[in-house]
Amino acid sequence: MAENNHISSKALKQPLVFLHGWGVNAAIFDPVVKQLSTNYQVICLDLPGFGDQVEQFPALYSLANVAKELSNTIPPSSIVIGWSLGGLVATQLALEYPEKVAKLVTIASSPAFVAKDNWPGIKPDVLAMFHRQLEGDISKTLAGFLKLQAMGSPHVRDDIRIIKQLVEQKPQPSKTVLDSGLDILADVDLRDQLKNISQPFLRIYGKLDALVPHKAIVQIDDMAPASKSCILPKASHAPFISHQVEFIEVLDSWIKTD
Repeated sequence: MAENNHISSKALKQPLVFLHGWGVNAAIFDPVVKQLSTNYQVICLDLPGFGDQVEQFPALYSLANVAKELSNTIPPSSIVIGWSLGGLVATQLALEYPEKVAKLVTIASSPAFVAKDNWPGIKPDVLAMFHRQLEGDISKTLAGFLKLQAMGSPHVRDDIRIIKQLVEQKPQPSKTVLDSGLDILADVDLRDQLKNISQPFLRIYGKLDALVPHKAIVQIDDMAPASKSCILPKASHAPFISHQVEFIEVLDSWIKTD
């Protein structure tokens, strides 16, 4: 089992820090922890306001403040891996706290999630719909978002079932935190800052992802030319769930060879 918001001071292995996405928690990474723990000190952190940190979050829930809180927990020279919203947080950490991030990995993430001008992404009315739904039934809203994450997967029902079982191991986040997380997804745009990332940078995608369009991946290639991108051809938004073996092979190989 991964360490969760608790770091051993005597760890000898390279720290591998996982950051989850919106609406879920650190338990989402449980399926890949056992395999990776052989070679790494795997640390799966709950973002402020999620999972075991459900009561602990900054008054102003912004990307900068979330990264600042996590920077106090992450060991120096870690390999930081962020999925979806967690990818934005990981990128912010690499930019603002480079002493913490030896290598950066983003999974199914984008520097700007919402479509604007000629930039492909999530339609703004989709996030607005989730805001409205949170006014009613939070559990139903989160269930709908989990289905969206698995959309496109060749075994979508199994993926949804696994994700749901993992997420329900921990407390449900509050409406305040969920709304604030949606605001980050809607408002943050790190495209112009990608060129400032100095660490080795791997980007992993699923070709069938409904939330990060392939057209965005091509444009990110140009924005971060020093990074490496890998597209898993049959995966969707959660490749570490749907294509665990391939995901681990890509990640482990890149860490060892880069």
